[in-house]
Amino acid sequence: MTASIKVYSRFRGLGLLALLGIALQLQGCVEMAAVGVGAAVMAVEDRRSVGAQTEDKEIDLRGESRVNARFGNKVHVNVTSFNRNLLLTGEVPDAATKTEIEKIVREIPNVRGVVNEVQIAGVSSYSSRTSDSYLTSKVKARFIDAGKFGISHVKVLTESGAVYLLGLVTHQEADAAVEIARTTGGVQKVVRVFEYIEAPPK
Repeated sequence: MTASIKVYSRFRGLGLLALLGIALQLQGCVEMAAVGVGAAVMAVEDRRSVGAQTEDKEIDLRGESRVNARFGNKVHVNVTSFNRNLLLTGEVPDAATKTEIEKIVREIPNVRGVVNEVQIAGVSSYSSRTSDSYLTSKVKARFIDAGKFGISHVKVLTESGAVYLLGLVTHQEADAAVEIARTTGGVQKVVRVFEYIEAPPK
């Protein structure tokens, strides 16, 4: 009798472990589904066409690949495309390098224009980039709290304390975004890289 109870207890323990494993797997599936749904909603709310969204990702990848292949760790350059308009930020050692990088990215297919905000300076430190990432998250959080425009309508990038704002927005939305970013602690300046529309699409 005692032996049978021990065996039952052992199997019951294994059953509980199995159930726990299944629950954790289901939780992971739910979390992955939630992330997928969130990404899909963001894509639908994005004012860019699906084609433009895809091309922006390709432009980003190609731009970074070409700059890295040519200059390696001698430069720190971010390539950010929004609706096929490309923003360059970061640091390079001299004006000639800045000009050459702009030329390289202009040759990427589907690029409509380039805004070259690259600075002639030493490559930024890891701590500086971490601080910039934190500022970006602060600005985005304040966008959500304000609720004056869709969070997917304005893209935020921070470089050396300067916040760059991209997106397809109305002038009213742009002004609201700039005011929120400008009044965020730690932000040194705000640069508009918007493409303006007359009214939000329905």
